[in-house]
Amino acid sequence: MADDRLDQASEAGQREKKERNSAGMIYILEDDDNIRKLVSYALVREGFEAEGFPTPKKFYKAMEKKQPDLILLDIMLPEEDGLSILHRLRQDVITSEIPVIMLTAKSSEYDKVTGLDSGADDYIAKPFGIVELTSRVRAVLRRSRRMPYVMDEKPEKAVSEEYKVGTLYVDPSRHIIKVGGKEVVLSFKEFNLLMVLLEAKGKVVSREQLLSRVWGEYYGESRTLDVHIRKLRVKLGKKAGSYIQTVKGIGYKLAKE
Repeated sequence: MADDRLDQASEAGQREKKERNSAGMIYILEDDDNIRKLVSYALVREGFEAEGFPTPKKFYKAMEKKQPDLILLDIMLPEEDGLSILHRLRQDVITSEIPVIMLTAKSSEYDKVTGLDSGADDYIAKPFGIVELTSRVRAVLRRSRRMPYVMDEKPEKAVSEEYKVGTLYVDPSRHIIKVGGKEVVLSFKEFNLLMVLLEAKGKVVSREQLLSRVWGEYYGESRTLDVHIRKLRVKLGKKAGSYIQTVKGIGYKLAKE
């Protein structure tokens, strides 16, 4: 009996040590067995814990027991497509902040923008290299472990400060956006963009700075920024949307006049 207890304690200690030394737990929802196993193997070799799931049903079951640090999510899946799963994750308060990288054979700009605008943190088109994949995983994890919306050098200030520009009101700490007293719902990336512009306090923010701060070091096509700015303007309405001004050849700024 004593030996059994010692063995159990040893196993528990090893599991605890493994979790403590792990770079993070990654869930992989991918129906292609070869890709799923290869990605899982590569991530484990890089110091991560990884668990793969061939179907959404098995993925959801695992999510009920434990949430990962990051999710690699394929778009074309049996039972339910990846974009629908992403939407459900972002709507659930328990999973809304878990970073998600989309994996898909689709490579058009429209598909990328759709995934990013739905709340994905990054997008990798197949076929992809393992080195690129692990680099992006690390980059997204680094971003997610900072501020939940922007990479501000003084996060405590960003959390407590409220912003008022004309009819626009934003309370970052409660994730509230109002225009003329009416609440506006923004996607994750749209909110991030708005926050970066607000923090600049009327100064011009270059396209490169916006892309880097909102999408990180792997931000893909710059056209993605223009699409999100256009959608943000529409959601804010004609008057508040006009506060976001294009500075030709440089970037954007947010100002009342």
